[in-house]
Amino acid sequence: MLAKAAIADGKGLFTLEEIEVHPPQGDEVLVKIQAAGLCHTDHDSLHWGRPIILGHEGAGIVEAIGDQVTTVKPGDKVILNWAIPCGKCFQCQEMNQHICENNSPVVAGDKLPDGEVSTGHADLERTLYKGQPIERSFNIGTLSTHTVVKEQAVVKYDTHIPYSSASIISCGVMTGYGSAVNTAKIKPGSSVAVIGNGGVGLNVIQGARISGATKIIAIDLNPTRLEMAKQFGATHTIQVDKGDKNLQNATQLVKEITGNGGADYAFECTAISALGAAPLGMVRNAGTAVQVSGIEEEVTIDMSLFEWDKIYINPLYGKCRPQIDFPILLNLYKKGDLLLDEMVTTTYKFENLSQAFDDMLAGKNAKGVIVFD
Repeated sequence: MLAKAAIADGKGLFTLEEIEVHPPQGDEVLVKIQAAGLCHTDHDSLHWGRPIILGHEGAGIVEAIGDQVTTVKPGDKVILNWAIPCGKCFQCQEMNQHICENNSPVVAGDKLPDGEVSTGHADLERTLYKGQPIERSFNIGTLSTHTVVKEQAVVKYDTHIPYSSASIISCGVMTGYGSAVNTAKIKPGSSVAVIGNGGVGLNVIQGARISGATKIIAIDLNPTRLEMAKQFGATHTIQVDKGDKNLQNATQLVKEITGNGGADYAFECTAISALGAAPLGMVRNAGTAVQVSGIEEEVTIDMSLFEWDKIYINPLYGKCRPQIDFPILLNLYKKGDLLLDEMVTTTYKFENLSQAFDDMLAGKNAKGVIVFD
């Protein structure tokens, strides 16, 4: 069948192109994508050095299945999961499904020793572009009208929820909420500081609120995002100045607000390497600092920031266990505790993907979502 997909050229540009999608085989599932969320990783993947189908957040409808698939059937609604567990390796057996040893979630775009760029798992490909197989971002490529993925990459759901809201669960929501709840394990009555209030940071704030934190301090340059943070649970806001080196002034304000030598927990959600150590400075002795955004650069840290007994964690994807965590998030949504409809600031037609990227980079949206016809 023919489909339409956003194809990155690997040099910073993309076009909407026609692709061929072949029927699923074995343990594969064909999904008609209904909505695809956007995050900064999608923009980064424009520069991965080779053509790929963009997108790694999405929700849709199963259209066909391979003969080995047992958990979904045609017509089922599914959320796609980009960190695909094999269920058999050491990490999966330890319930660290987000860092599966056989299906690494950070394959696409990785630099190999010879300088080439990894293509991901080519054996999954059922899509052709100009007659040749093409990689799908994180093996799912949700910025496409249709995609073929492994059965382990989909989670069935029956919750009444717009596809646009369901689509964002599989990265931004899970990463933020999971970092607060699964990784930091925020305790009721605690204090929390969140540096960076984009899609991930706002979901850290939601996770902190749902966990019962009493002081949730949102920290950002953008006043619009600080207003958003209040909606999702922030009790205090700090608008930082670009000249505040290492957020020293903001750190002092956090200590004044908490009155306890710092927050119990602090989260860095900006991916700015210069702020990699900032959450350590904001937590009290024996506090927990979480580097959520996945900085992958060298960061110099003054070891005195660890004094005393502080913990610094760098989790991936909020320690996601998709078949367990996605239903939890959907149940929280049903109860009205997890705000998802409100997080989708703007929806866009597929043809307006460039505008959606521009708005994301300008910080206009909590989350922007492409909605397919």
